[in-house]
Amino acid sequence: MKIQNECKECILAQAVRVGTILNLSAAQKEAVNALAQKHAQSFDCTLTPPQNAYKLYEEIALFLNTDDIYKDVKAASTKRAEELLDACEEILQNAHDILLGAAKIAVAGNVLDLASKVQYDLKEEIKNIADLKFDIDDFEDLKNALANVRETVYISDNAGEEVFDKLFIRTIKTLYPSNHIYYFTRGKPIINDITYKDAINSGLDEYAEVLDSGVPTPGFVYHMASFEAQKKFKHADVIIAKGMGNFECMSENERANTFYLFKVKCQPVGRFARSKLGSIVCKSSNPR
Repeated sequence: MKIQNECKECILAQAVRVGTILNLSAAQKEAVNALAQKHAQSFDCTLTPPQNAYKLYEEIALFLNTDDIYKDVKAASTKRAEELLDACEEILQNAHDILLGAAKIAVAGNVLDLASKVQYDLKEEIKNIADLKFDIDDFEDLKNALANVRETVYISDNAGEEVFDKLFIRTIKTLYPSNHIYYFTRGKPIINDITYKDAINSGLDEYAEVLDSGVPTPGFVYHMASFEAQKKFKHADVIIAKGMGNFECMSENERANTFYLFKVKCQPVGRFARSKLGSIVCKSSNPR
């Protein structure tokens, strides 16, 4: 999905949000906003929103003299997610279809997104899991695909989500123990996305092989990935891509058996995916 005018406005708003969330001084906020305005002049309309945004975030991090601008916020998001684990376990125990329940929990966690203009309440999302239905519902295709494969690549999204991803991956491994799962993280800190260190700290390596993808953007871009990540991606039987950023980056160069799991948090993605704002999506790349 190529960048649109609304996306440019969203990226500029994200720069303002950095100053607010990090409680920067007035001078720092002004400097960060100036960086954003400068980058907005050279946004490339042939690229996706995440590809346009990452250079700005790199420059903001350099200005703030840190390699991870949201390090503390990410840790707080993970802690908040962990506090809901008991509720999630209860949901799974009572689920008629445990894989569907685990998938919806994973998607509910997608509200932990500091790049999103619209913010949702994580606790409420988890509380209402039973009532959540996929607006685009290719879940049965995903379920059938997972039952008959040897290797799955699971592309992560935002910090805190890995707690729920772990439950989903644990469920997949319980049902289909021969399915080897690679859990891709970002190649470096970008916004509040999951890094290799974040995933290891949350124990993802208990159920999946965690791999630093090498991708610096807040969405998986194949040609920017490491050789190892490209190889795993190319040969995997199934790809599960979490979050809007991955959908934005991957949806125009799809490969078969790619499944997108995300909450629609902006109108441009909603229009492109043909789904409603606020809905959850399980979308297959396979023709129907």
